[in-house]
Amino acid sequence: MPGYWPGIFVSTHQANFHPDPFAGDCTQVGYPRLMLPSSTFTLGNVTAGNGRLFLIAGPCGLEAEPHARKLADAIQRITTDLGVPYIFKASYDKANRTSIRSFRGPGLTEGCRILRAIGESNGLPVLTDIHTPEQTAAASDSLGPIDAMLQIPAFLCRQTDLLIAAAQTGRAINVKKGQFVAPWDMRHAVEKVRESGNQRVSLTERGASFGYNNLVVDMRSLAIMREFAPVIFDATHSVQMPSGGNGVSGGQPEFIPVLARAAVAAGIDGLFLEVHDNPAEAKSDGANALHLDLLKPLLERLLAIHAAAHA
Repeated sequence: MPGYWPGIFVSTHQANFHPDPFAGDCTQVGYPRLMLPSSTFTLGNVTAGNGRLFLIAGPCGLEAEPHARKLADAIQRITTDLGVPYIFKASYDKANRTSIRSFRGPGLTEGCRILRAIGESNGLPVLTDIHTPEQTAAASDSLGPIDAMLQIPAFLCRQTDLLIAAAQTGRAINVKKGQFVAPWDMRHAVEKVRESGNQRVSLTERGASFGYNNLVVDMRSLAIMREFAPVIFDATHSVQMPSGGNGVSGGQPEFIPVLARAAVAAGIDGLFLEVHDNPAEAKSDGANALHLDLLKPLLERLLAIHAAAHA
């Protein structure tokens, strides 16, 4: 049945069930397949959508410039050794923390100064979140001439004014899929960016709400959203337990490798990881961060899976 996503296949004769949706006497229950051009784009040395796996990684929030530089240097050494294109990420303001007493970051001006300095000294593209239309131009201007990607947080992925303003900066845009949004509906976010004159847009899966304080990942969403734009999988926020830790979010980081392996096998373009050298002391999202010491062995395994999946 062209034009539909494989969904549930119900056999009218159980003994004759066939897993192929176009064979036997199965009845397909599918989802609308809405085709948009999935455009590749370049950000520094990273090309999204060309079949080469890239990494977005760094701390959740900017804690201090020396710490951010330490992580950027360490991750860059690993990715250079493994030949993985790399974007450094960190947020200047964690505006959606559970508690008003939670750490938020250095703010836009100082945060973008740090990110710009790292981008210039390391020759890396960088990524950071924006939260209001007014922040888009201010952040873009503060980042200066470096290659930078602006990220739309999951909770804000439907905010039309924010998406349009971000697109109009000309920066590459990464839109995180809301925990409440169906994957096929993310085409609308892509359209808002592209119809505002910006073709450099990607989508990131970071889990879907499953009851209270819990997320699950539907791996079908990766293939569905890849019809619209290059797709990134956030393996760290996907193991988050939102607001599940008495005023902070909890997490199950032991499942980061499990979900990352599945996502790479499913055919993602990029991997998003929040990485920290001491997650227990991280000022934001330490409960679902990957320890820096685990990054290289994880990437080595993921690259092997990626090569096998594309053989």
